[in-house]
Amino acid sequence: MTLPLFTRRLALAAALVLGVASCGGGDDTKAGGAPTEITFSILSAEGQASAGPLWQPLLDDMSKAIGVPVKPYFGSNYTVLVEAMRGNQTQVAWFSAKPAVEAIDRADAEVIARTVNKEGLDSYRSTLIVRAGSGITLEQVLACGKRFDFGIGDAQSTSGTLAPMAFLFNPRNIVPAQCFKTVRSANHQSNAFSVASGVLDVATSNTVNTVFMTKQNPQVAAQIQEIWQSPPIPESGILVREDLDPALKEKIRSFFLTYGQGDSVEAQRQREVLSGLEYSRFNAADDGYLNPIREMIADQQLNEARAKGDAAAAATAERELQRLRSLREVQP
Repeated sequence: MTLPLFTRRLALAAALVLGVASCGGGDDTKAGGAPTEITFSILSAEGQASAGPLWQPLLDDMSKAIGVPVKPYFGSNYTVLVEAMRGNQTQVAWFSAKPAVEAIDRADAEVIARTVNKEGLDSYRSTLIVRAGSGITLEQVLACGKRFDFGIGDAQSTSGTLAPMAFLFNPRNIVPAQCFKTVRSANHQSNAFSVASGVLDVATSNTVNTVFMTKQNPQVAAQIQEIWQSPPIPESGILVREDLDPALKEKIRSFFLTYGQGDSVEAQRQREVLSGLEYSRFNAADDGYLNPIREMIADQQLNEARAKGDAAAAATAERELQRLRSLREVQP
């Protein structure tokens, strides 16, 4: 029994050396009991200084509601955050739809809620942006010819990569690397600043980022123009690790589904916290709400398999695509 304990401690020490926040879900968890601390994943382009003040009030309220301290873990890209959950360095996360699928498939996660924006919508849209006054049109962008410098999103980004590929480029057999003069991958905020400053000619973004940019950097937002919007995309979700203590998991679920609800003074205060995050409430949801994203993923895999001439992979992707489409057709 000594060797496994040593191995766990060695692994924990290695994680700390690498600077990865430890969550308390491993060594801080008593055998058969709940963790003594929860770590919550948050994607932030600018890091804790920007997102921290917006999220901390909600995390403080969550700590009080579930009886366990909750600390944030900020990451600049989704791959880092999914891996953190996979390694049980985080137990709860706010993910957009595509990384949520990745977390379910690779990090033993499950959906407990989905976000609803201030207008009451539980969806948003991917966009294509250019510098205001540049005269660049969607038709010119789709004409390719290696004319423009293009900014695409994080590889795991729903609206930055998956949606524009599924809805805009794949149907036209456009491969960005072959279409544009240069292709750079970055988060939405970085791409928006690059478009506004003229470093990039065109880039992917989304309607949520437009709201935040207008609120936090109005001068930059004024220099950006949308030339395309995707169909609606499922909003982000709240995920937890499946192996989290069941009683604690239910407390977390209840916290999100009741947060900001009711007519009390406390509920009004909570709605103000949500307003800062551009949300109005959290709705109940399970993994099935992400099926539209899985459909887009299967479509992307099918296109890639066909481009490589991989018949077996194409057949697998085609079967998955048909399965998901059939699920959509039978839904009320």
